[in-house]
Amino acid sequence: MGFLHLFIVNKSGGLILHRPLGPSAPKISTNDWLRIGSTFHSLHAIAAEASPVKLPGNKNPAGADDGIEEIEGGGVILKCLQTRTGIKFVLTAEPGTDDLDSVLREIYVLYSECALKDPFYELEMPIRCELFTLAVDGLIERLESGGVKSR
Repeated sequence: MGFLHLFIVNKSGGLILHRPLGPSAPKISTNDWLRIGSTFHSLHAIAAEASPVKLPGNKNPAGADDGIEEIEGGGVILKCLQTRTGIKFVLTAEPGTDDLDSVLREIYVLYSECALKDPFYELEMPIRCELFTLAVDGLIERLESGGVKSR
């Protein structure tokens, strides 16, 4: 059990952050990450439009607007949290990793606290905030050591 990768996609489908979270994370080139981010954004949008079923707890009463929330298969789980502003936080982990929803929400809080409050960070641009990177590393380390649960 463990976390593999974190990637964040802006509302336009551009990759604004990608990073491995553990030693068992596969090595993926930057160009491949750009393709993965834009492809995931497109599939997420298609899934949101194509779903004819109104899901429980859906934000949009007219239909399913949440797109892809989880994909599981082949020894990996992909979990997505889309914010109200359209930014997608995507976490990949090994099967059996607990409470990915809480971890994604905690990463979103760290993004809000660290990156968005950085006076040099511009929305929709790649995240180059060392404070955010250190905070995510600390969160993952804390969770994998089994010490403190996320908020």
